[in-house]
Amino acid sequence: DKNLRQTTKMASDNEQKLDELSRKLGVQEEELKRAIDRAEHAEKNLKGIEEELQLVGDNMKQLEQSAEKAVEREEKLKDKILNIQNKYKMAEGRFEYGEMNITKLNQRIDDIEDEIYREKLKIKKVADEL
Repeated sequence: DKNLRQTTKMASDNEQKLDELSRKLGVQEEELKRAIDRAEHAEKNLKGIEEELQLVGDNMKQLEQSAEKAVEREEKLKDKILNIQNKYKMAEGRFEYGEMNITKLNQRIDDIEDEIYREKLKIKKVADEL
């Protein structure tokens, strides 16, 4: 009788332990499922971030190429500006030289007009004397 009670108690204790272990197993399985879900979600996020990083890398390459082209254009434009400035200086020098020649020619014209006037006076004086 005592053996039967001990065996029954042992069986009852073992059933309780089995229930407790089954409950813990269920909790562990649920935690595992949630961990797997989180890992899958993290993998999706990681893939999205990797794709975004790839796009950023591509954009950086395009920006670098654009920057290189802009630097090349800037250099060409600087050269063009220097060329135009040199042409302007040369044109300015020609303009000053031309102005100086115009002034000399105007002075010469004035001198010739004065000489013509004097000659006309001489001709008139000779005509009046005749």
